[in-house]
Order: sequence, then C-alpha cells, then structure tokens
Amino acid sequence: QAQLVESGGGSVQPGGSLRLSCAASGMLFRINTMGWYRQASGKQRELVAAITSDGRTNYTDSVKARFAISRENAKATVALQMNNLKPDDTAVYYCNLWPPNNIYWGQGTQVTVSP
Repeated sequence: QAQLVESGGGSVQPGGSLRLSCAASGMLFRINTMGWYRQASGKQRELVAAITSDGRTNYTDSVKARFAISRENAKATVALQMNNLKPDDTAVYYCNLWPPNNIYWGQGTQVTVSP
C-alpha cells in the first residue's frame, strides 16, 4: 500500500529552524513531482514548495529564501529545511505529490512557531 509519512515537526521560537522529512513507500517515487503543503488553523491547505523528479524547485512567495526542498530518490524521501521561521509558518505540514493525490494525505507534522 502506497503511503507518505511525515516527520520532524516541533515547537521553535521565531528565527529558529526545523527540518521536515517525508518517507514514501509503495510508489514509483523517483518519477513524481513532490510537494510540501501546510494548513494553518482556520485556513485552507496551501502548497509551500515543490520539487520535480529532476530537482527543479518552486516555492510560494512567503517562504522564498527561507525554506529549501530537496529529495533523495534512492531513499524515496523528500525534505523541507525551514530557516528563519515566523509565527505565520505555524501549521500542520504535509507531503504529497504535486498535483496532490487525495489517497496520500497523511497525519502531517505540526510546526509551531512562537516566542
């Protein structure tokens, strides 16, 4: 059964860093564009960053120059390095394909940024 499992969230102060990881199984990971998404309380889920099978990346404007998405096809993992975190980054973070496939939404991982 194909699945994506996120990890690495936590609580940090503004300006801090976190590294999220997503492990894929049961899919041809290397051929898929992967994305990190987030959903803040009371808001719609949004795409934060995406990476193609050959490593091209794209970011939403609010995280450019602060977040970096990467992937290791051999390990079927995709990571999101988050630096200079801000309170507005507080959300549950998910990984999925891009465009997303509803069968792959997992539990996500909570990121909380507060003083």
